[in-house]
Parts: sequence; structure tokens; C-alpha cells
Amino acid sequence: MKYPKIHVAQTVVALCQAKGIKDIVISPGSRNAPLTIGFTENPFFNCYSIVDERCAAFFALGMAQQLRKPVVVVCTSGSALLNYYPAVSEAFYSDIPLVVISADRPKYRIDIGDGQTIRQDHVFDRHILGSFNLKQDVNHASEKLLALEKHRMHIFMDAKVVTRMQTGIQEHNELAINEALNLCMTQQGPVHLNVPMEEPLYETEKAPSVHPQSMATATTEESLLSSELEELASQWNGSAKKMILVGVNPPESLTADILEQLAEDPSVVVFTETTSNIHHPAFFPSIDKLIAPFEKHPDGEQFFKELQPDIVLTFGGMVVSKKIKAFLRKQPPKAHWHIDVKKAYDTFYCLRKHVKAQPQLFFKAFLPLTTKVESSYQAFFQDLMVSRRNLHTDYLQQLDFGDFVAFNHILKQIPQSYHVQLGNSSTVRYVQLFDNDPSWKQFCNRGTSGIDGSTSTAIGASLKVEEPTLLITGDLSFFYDSNALWNAYTRPDFRIIVINNGGGGIFRILPGATNSDNFERFFETTHGLNAQHLCQMFGWHYLSATNQTELDKGLGQLFSGLGQPVLLEVFTPREENDQQLLAYFDFLNH
Repeated sequence: MKYPKIHVAQTVVALCQAKGIKDIVISPGSRNAPLTIGFTENPFFNCYSIVDERCAAFFALGMAQQLRKPVVVVCTSGSALLNYYPAVSEAFYSDIPLVVISADRPKYRIDIGDGQTIRQDHVFDRHILGSFNLKQDVNHASEKLLALEKHRMHIFMDAKVVTRMQTGIQEHNELAINEALNLCMTQQGPVHLNVPMEEPLYETEKAPSVHPQSMATATTEESLLSSELEELASQWNGSAKKMILVGVNPPESLTADILEQLAEDPSVVVFTETTSNIHHPAFFPSIDKLIAPFEKHPDGEQFFKELQPDIVLTFGGMVVSKKIKAFLRKQPPKAHWHIDVKKAYDTFYCLRKHVKAQPQLFFKAFLPLTTKVESSYQAFFQDLMVSRRNLHTDYLQQLDFGDFVAFNHILKQIPQSYHVQLGNSSTVRYVQLFDNDPSWKQFCNRGTSGIDGSTSTAIGASLKVEEPTLLITGDLSFFYDSNALWNAYTRPDFRIIVINNGGGGIFRILPGATNSDNFERFFETTHGLNAQHLCQMFGWHYLSATNQTELDKGLGQLFSGLGQPVLLEVFTPREENDQQLLAYFDFLNH
């Protein structure tokens, strides 16, 4: 085995191994050569080479999303690091453990006119759990360093001084690396290690020169105060209208007995989303289908007041539905409780309680203190859901081919037990309007809700799951992240469906003038692109559909065993999709 000669690189690699961090995503560069050598020469690590740093970071994020354990991304110095920022912010808001390791020039090389030197320290400070700037070794390239110090500082440093300084530097670096990795693991979020190194960068040795000590993470046991639970239970038992709203949530986070107890209380309504990964026949997964029609109903205001909950209990990450957020902000509950070990957002401007616990632990302790309350609250929504589903079916039967019909057919033909990744914007919102198979595990980058990185995330995630993966995405999101296909790790059973409506269709749904050249050019950003040549370049099998018959045929081929990644591009009418969707909510008022 080879080891980089630079001690700080050895230390980073050794401590990642000591903490069991195995997956390393590396983008090519020279300044990060000692780190690349250290990771790739060690058989303990699974190393991936991704050229585009933005794609690399989302690729790593996808793996960490599934593992719920840290994944490392390594890049060279300069602008390379800045390309990590979109994924870093997504990891920050989605609580995904990502370790960013950037190689850097020595401090004395910054702001003197050298190429690829930027101020890398603390570059992510607003969206990171912690930034850790390591110190440069002084026992490497010592002659260069000493000459510089003598010139600048007019002092002379002999070998003893260098040895003493290096001891202090090594202690500092070991402490910082331990702190960073432990923070990433315990707090579940991104951290940044900035590693300055001087040339020569490619020298190696046959045995390690340093033996850093791994510091154990501090373990804290979650506990809930009996008095706190009793007070909450008293409020709960005295309320006839309780709403539970579940945001982004990993599969199998709540046991079946918990779900059953919540479903059996007639005063409790449980709203879920595609990314909630929680299912029960008595829960309500299509929030907008229920809420949106009331906005134009003659008695909408009265309905909203009657549906106003006494208590809203939330857990999980970001909520997709804008309709439920608008409803709860306009008709706020008396109290909003959020259950999460780490943070609570005041989404509805009425947060009263942050219970710092895992939802499963909370409900296990809380539900035995509660009693069922006689109420028509859940029954109202059950009757409403039956009506909405019947109208939903009736509406689909009268539609010409477009986004709405395409999603209907796609979601009916996805095989069971698929791992489904969703693009943002229109895609995730359309999927929310349909019944989804409970066997699917569904994910979307909802931390920042950006269209960038959806494909890279999905490909990375697919490497850490047993099931085959399907990504459903829009055209702008797909083309924006097309470098995601530039990798050697895509599974042959990976599938993509691109809904190509010729632009940013969601802007046609938002308020504003849609029939102008400026709208089409600067908002909708119309285009005439297709994915066929991209598939040819990257070795994907390409399918396309422009109508319902072709779509059904394409879906049949998509989910057959073709032995290579497959992309199905579905072309829909750009100027009709928004009208069909807006008319849908009007139709549900019948």
C-alpha cells in the first residue's frame, strides 16, 4: 500500500477509515493528489471518480441520503470547491451527512496573484454544521517554507523549531478532523475540511508516518420528561380537531402499531406526501386534491374555518404542498408542535413546542397517555377524499394527452417495490395528485427544492439500495444536470422518465402574464431540445413517446430487462398542460 508523504493528508485518510467512512467521491485535480493517493491506494475505501464537481457532490449526497452515514467528496483548490455549494446547502436543509474535503494552496499563496487560489476557508459558513481549516505541515517542503519565513519575518527557524511546530500542527489537525467527522455523524449534516498543502504533491511512502487517534463521538440518550408528555397529552385529549402533517421522511420510520393508533382516533387527520414514505388506508396522501378546490368554492372561507385544527403536529423535513401551508397560515391552529431531534421551523407562524426526540420514540411514549376523542373531523375528510377521487377519475377520462394524462399512466405502471426519485418543481407536485403504491420508496431533494442535481442524486442513491431505481424528472432539470450521466457507475437497471414539455411549465401555473415573448424567453425558457443524442453519447437506451399509445408501449419497454440504463422521454404540449391542471381544481368543485 502507498501513503501520501504529506502528514495532513495521511491524517485525514486514517481518521476517515477509523470512523468507518467508506465511500469517497473524488474529482480530478493536482492539489488534491495527496488525498486522492491516500484514499485510492487503500482497499478499505470505495472510491468514485466524477469529473464535474457539482454532479460529484450530488452523487455523494444521494449515497448519503440512503446510507444515513457520511460520504466524502474531495476536490482540488480554487473554483472546484464552489461547485459543491448547491449540494452542501441541500445537505444542510435535508440533514444529510456529507463531508466536504477541499485541497488548498498554503495560506501564503492566497491573494498574491496565483491561479486557482480563492479564499476557501469558511466558504460555506452560512450552510454548514462546521468549517474546519487545517494547518499546513511544516515538515514538508521545509526548505521552501523556511526560506519564505526568513524573507518575510526576518527570523531563522532551525530543525528543532520545525519539529516543535509540526507537533503542534499535528495535534491541531487531529483534533479538528475528529471534531468535524464526529459532528457530521451525530448531527447529520455537512461539514467542511479545508486542507492546505505545499508541493511536491505526488510523493509517497510505503508505511504511514503518523498514527492519529480516533476520538469517540459523545453519545446522548434521548429522554422525554413525563411532565412534558402529560401536559401535551392533556391538550391533545381536550381537542376535537388534530392534524398530523408529515414532511420528507425515511421509509419505515414509524412502526405499524403507531400508525394504527393514529388512524383509529376520529379526531385525528394524518396528511402525508409522496416523500413522507408513510402509508395507511385512513391517511390522506393527496393534500392539494383535498385543499385546493376550496379556494374557489363559494363557501370556501366557511369550509376553511370549520377545518381549522386545534393542534397541528408535524414531523419530517420540508413539506411540498403550498396549499396546506397557505391554509394553516391563514387559519392557524392554537398550537403547532414539531417532533425532531435537531430543529423546528415555525412554518405556520404558530410554533409552540419543539419536542427534541425521534418521532417513533415520541409516539411510543405519548400515545399511551392519549384517549380517543369523539369527532367528525376525520370522517369529513374521508368522505371528501372519496368524492375527490371519483371526480379525479371522471376528469381524466375527458382529457387529451398532456402532463396530467402522462403522469396518470406512468404511476399506474411503475412496478412494485421500486426506489423512486423525483425531480423538483412540477414533477413532485404532479405525483402528489395521484395514488402512489405503498411499496415504493420515494425521495426528492426538498431541502432547498432546487432543480439542480436531481439526476446526480438519483444515480448516487441507486448504488446504495437493493431495488431498481426510477427517476421521474422535468426537461429543464434533466438538461441542467446532464453531466450526471457522465460516470462509470450507473446501474444497468437504472431508469429515467423525462417529461419534456418544452420549457419551465410550472411558470405557466403561477400568477402572471404568460402570453408574451419575454415570458417564454426569460421565465418559461422554451427550447427544442431532446435527450436522444445525450443517450447515444453516454451509452443509454433511448425511448420516446408523444401520445398515450406510445407512452404505454414505452413504459412496457422501460421496465423490461434491456441490460443497460434506459431513458424514456415523454413529449407533452407546452401550451395546454397548465390549462388542464388549473381546470382540474375547478372540476373538483363539482
